[in-house]
Amino acid sequence: MRVGIKASPVTAILGPRQCGKTTLAKLVSDEMKGEYFDLEDAEDQARLRNPQLTLSQFRGLVVLDEIQRLPELTQILRVLADRKPLPCRFLILGSASPEFMSRSSDSLAGRIHFVDINGFTLSDVGKEHQRLLWVRGGFPLSYLAKNSAASLKWRADFVRTFLERDLPQLGVRVSAEMLRRFWTMLAHYHGQVWNSSEIARSLAVTHHTCRNYLDLLTGGFVVRQLQPWFENAGKRIVKAPKVYIRDSGILHRLLNITEWKALEAHPKLGASWEGFVMEQLLDWLNERYAYFWSTYQGAELDLFVEQNGKRWGFEIKFNEAPTMTKSMHIALNDLKLDRLWVIYPGNSSFPMHEKVECVPLAEMGKIREFVQKKRSKRIR
Repeated sequence: MRVGIKASPVTAILGPRQCGKTTLAKLVSDEMKGEYFDLEDAEDQARLRNPQLTLSQFRGLVVLDEIQRLPELTQILRVLADRKPLPCRFLILGSASPEFMSRSSDSLAGRIHFVDINGFTLSDVGKEHQRLLWVRGGFPLSYLAKNSAASLKWRADFVRTFLERDLPQLGVRVSAEMLRRFWTMLAHYHGQVWNSSEIARSLAVTHHTCRNYLDLLTGGFVVRQLQPWFENAGKRIVKAPKVYIRDSGILHRLLNITEWKALEAHPKLGASWEGFVMEQLLDWLNERYAYFWSTYQGAELDLFVEQNGKRWGFEIKFNEAPTMTKSMHIALNDLKLDRLWVIYPGNSSFPMHEKVECVPLAEMGKIREFVQKKRSKRIR
């Protein structure tokens, strides 16, 4: 975030409600003696009745929180960001609006730096708290709750507020109960390839309506659509996205998983682990270059990243003793992987193949260092 503020006239922090965006923005604002506006506050909205006049007076840093409440500000920010010399920079925070992101990208092209925030990650809480983070998820108030019951209640309240207040405030005119049913059903498809027809039949809606629901939840940063990678015309490749509930704690709430013992015995245990690890990896990998790979012949790879001329693969296994699989051999060959890591819940790293290493999630930092070292060499 600090890098973005220094490099760009406008920095946008995007993420779901209550994931910590405001706390971080206020810390940076206090450091830089910035001006803070909460666009859900009537007094701050009144101060911005003439936004260009008001904002043009400031120097240093201006923070605009929940900017999707006044999307017309993006056009004004474009004018203010083009001033020479630039007297101030803008830090804008947005919670849930695909239209806002699209509008910002278009109107502020070349002037805006995007930062995604999704709550606590393993690097924030420490590997000794891995299980707690997995069960409760990364939303700060869920993770830090005094007990499991309080954490569950917070997550239940989040789901209700998101559906009944946050989405309607963005102009979404869909029944909260219908979206709740869809979201719950999606939790049962967590980690699977999207099949709109199957879900649509269950909900008695069209597959186009079902697709619209998926995009609404994706735009609200609560669902991830991981796109497929395909380049080999000679193989029949799966071309629909995989869907994940982004926060493991929200997934568990939707599945009525209340604690570790319930998760351990649940049929979605492996899928939950896959999604949890996926989010830890995508927190530092550039998600714009992240895909999954799957063929109709049965070969697949959970996560494929192509960046700076290098190809990295990741397999996610909830298994104490993973072994090389036929799919891994095929992925190494067909995708021409430079390296493949198998992420598992064990305690020790060990080689599985010349280009394959099995690594505990708790030691993910060593993968990050390896990738960043290769990336910096490439840039030089």
